[in-house]
Amino acid sequence: MTSSRGLTRLSAHRMGAGLRAGEFSARELLDAHLSLIEAQDGALHAWVSLDFERAREAADRADTTLVAARGVSAAPRDGSTPTLDALPRLLGIPVALKDLVVTRGRPSTAGSRILESFISPYDAHIAERLDAAGAIVPGKTNMDEFAMGSSTEHSAWGPTGNPWALDRVPGGSSGGSAAAVAAYHVPLAIGTDTGGSIRQPAALTGTVGLKPTYGRVSRFGIIAFASSLDQIGPFGRDVRDTAILLGTIAGRDERDSTSAPVAVPDYAGELPSSDDEAAASLRGVRLGLPRQYFVKGMEPGVEARVREAVAALADAGAEIVDVDLPHTDYGLATYYIVAPAEASANLARYDGIRFGRSVRGADVLGNYLATRGGGFGAEVKRRIMLGTYALSAGYYDAYYLKAQKVRTLLKRDFDEAFAQVDALVAPTSPTVAFPLGARLDDPVAMYLSDACTLPVNMAGLPGLSIPCGLSEGLPVGLQLIGRAWDEARLFRLGRAYEAITADAKWRTLEPTDLRALDDPATPGPMERVAIMGR
Repeated sequence: MTSSRGLTRLSAHRMGAGLRAGEFSARELLDAHLSLIEAQDGALHAWVSLDFERAREAADRADTTLVAARGVSAAPRDGSTPTLDALPRLLGIPVALKDLVVTRGRPSTAGSRILESFISPYDAHIAERLDAAGAIVPGKTNMDEFAMGSSTEHSAWGPTGNPWALDRVPGGSSGGSAAAVAAYHVPLAIGTDTGGSIRQPAALTGTVGLKPTYGRVSRFGIIAFASSLDQIGPFGRDVRDTAILLGTIAGRDERDSTSAPVAVPDYAGELPSSDDEAAASLRGVRLGLPRQYFVKGMEPGVEARVREAVAALADAGAEIVDVDLPHTDYGLATYYIVAPAEASANLARYDGIRFGRSVRGADVLGNYLATRGGGFGAEVKRRIMLGTYALSAGYYDAYYLKAQKVRTLLKRDFDEAFAQVDALVAPTSPTVAFPLGARLDDPVAMYLSDACTLPVNMAGLPGLSIPCGLSEGLPVGLQLIGRAWDEARLFRLGRAYEAITADAKWRTLEPTDLRALDDPATPGPMERVAIMGR
């Protein structure tokens, strides 16, 4: 029998195997995670809402299903009860949701005071998928307000710490989900990626994160930031777990017109089972290395780890090909025209009349201005203003229309690169996790955090971030970029890299500040920022 805390260290696929074998129950597995959350989240602040009662009810239902399945696994069946092998892979497994996934009867705030009183009357598509699979949702994780940020410091509920260094950010906007997985609060979590908001926090917390192809996962029930860029995706601690979660949530949804009618492979089932088989799959693979992704300002330690990872892939049999993506340098500027423009339109619905925060006491215009003025944070206001300006009469052609044309050129660069190679390999983030408060007064420096990730969103392609070592004791991420709908190849490449680095010392290390999380005297992120004087 694994100890209570030891249960939280298992991979999700190992948890699933243990549940089927009867080594522990779903209730025991859940309670191990809930006790860790209760003990540590005061210092970490990865969570913004928790529902232990509903989670325990879901765990009890999972246990009932598991007991019934064990009773028919070797006996004739009437078809009403599945065998153990036929059960969903996520049955009984805890999964965290980012706080912009709406769920019936639960708070869904998108990290904003303008939605602090909002309780959703329906479930998002992915929440329905997870419920049908028997996954257990303990609660919602912290995030930058409306997913606008790269550090989870723009949350109305305060920042989140990084389990590797509590005085540093976990990345963003899905920093709460990444931190919860890195701290073993859950084995899996859902994030969203508009310009890097899954991959960048995955890199900064030493976890695995995938931004799927645009349209692979339904956005129904996801509080929108930029509709042509947003995509839901998974976090895990290894590639197989991440593949299991994507396989559960992916697929066509008639309620989302951008959800593609494309078949979903058995991502996890197609992965090699042994390290030797996984490593051998690299032979003959052509990987493109784009020089433009080694951006100005990249930390030397980050570049060193990424180039070491590329060398390891080459030593294992992959062919590394230098490729050119000439319009990459325009990606950042293009993104910060398109994304704010779409955000200004999406956030117009928060008017204090239909739902969410509502300030009364003046005329209609006064109530509207007071509701939005007090409900939105500084970063959201900044992007609404940028987007409204870009869409305004006289400036639409000069900014928004031109940005869409450049977006086409970015996509063409990728198409030409994929005519030569099977996938691209690049850094995920130009830096390791930076200190809390260090970039709040410099929005441009904050925006540069996503320089290596946002071109993928502009082109609608899949991108996978996997850990590739440490720099100054903090995680570094390696990014794999694929053709549209080619997530399966990225998972195979990620699994192969795990195999060829299985004996690396850094793979045996847990986040440095986990012990501090156990100390009740450890200050939370807000107190830590105050102590640092930021």
